[in-house]
Amino acid sequence: MPSPNRSWLTKFRNAFRGLWVGVARQNSFIVHLLAALAALVAALLLGVTPGKWCVLVIAITVVLVAELFNTALEHMAKAVTEEHHAEIRDALDTAAAAVLVAAAGSVVAGMIVFVPDLLKLLAAD
Repeated sequence: MPSPNRSWLTKFRNAFRGLWVGVARQNSFIVHLLAALAALVAALLLGVTPGKWCVLVIAITVVLVAELFNTALEHMAKAVTEEHHAEIRDALDTAAAAVLVAAAGSVVAGMIVFVPDLLKLLAAD
């Protein structure tokens, strides 16, 4: 158990290590990062407004945070037991559902941000 008087440097080092665990060990995290990158590139190309940028950044952040919490629960469950337990299964499935809900909400937010700009672009041709 870590000491309660850890330095800020140690806290940040641990947090970045956790981020690396999420990125390196979860292929779904990479998929979310690629989707985020695509959305950010599209926002740059379309010149979205600052308000739309905020929506995109919040949506991306929510998905990545949900994925990190899901990964954390998966690691915790494996540390507790490798045996099947209905409660652990339900917890893991619920965490996965949280990622699904966050991703679906982000897709809707992306459509709200991008569809009007894309329609204007298509109508200009």
